[in-house]
Order: sequence, then structure tokens, then C-alpha cells
Amino acid sequence: MDDIAFEAEIIEWRGPAPFMFAAIPDEHVGAIRYAALSESYGWGVVPAVARIGASEFTTSLFPRDGGYLLPVKVAVQKAAGVGLGDRVAVLLRVGRR
Repeated sequence: MDDIAFEAEIIEWRGPAPFMFAAIPDEHVGAIRYAALSESYGWGVVPAVARIGASEFTTSLFPRDGGYLLPVKVAVQKAAGVGLGDRVAVLLRVGRR
């Protein structure tokens, strides 16, 4: 799968604890679902490598409401100077490094 580039707003989703996420735009969901057929390690969670600003990080995409959420780690938020409501440019690759 090729890298996916998109912009998204940082949102909060309250689960067991509050976390910040970027929602994957709908136009990329089909490609991620297809890549997940061979990359997912269960429960619909998909391993990924993402870049926001100068920070590259490994993570897992979480399925939600027919799409996916990209968790934005606190260290990445601090390094990029972003928080709730900010728009970020994301470069995403499904799979492990």
C-alpha cells in the first residue's frame, strides 16, 4: 500500500481515558480496509506508521463508526505544537515499519 496523505482535525474520544485522535477521511477507508486484510492483528485494529510534523511514530488505527481513528500520542502533540481542534497534515502507511 502506498503512503496516504491527508489533513484532519484533532478530536477527543472518551473511552477508558481521554485520548486525542485524527479521523481518517472517508476516501481512504477502503484502501485501509483492503490493506488490513493482511496487516491487521485482530479486533479490526490496524498497525500503522504515521508522520505529523517532524515526528514519525508507530501506532494502531482504531475502527470507529465505519472508519478509522489515528491516535495522536502526547509526545507527538507536544513536538508538533498541536492539540484539540487543530488541523494537522498526516502521512500514513499501513503496516509495521
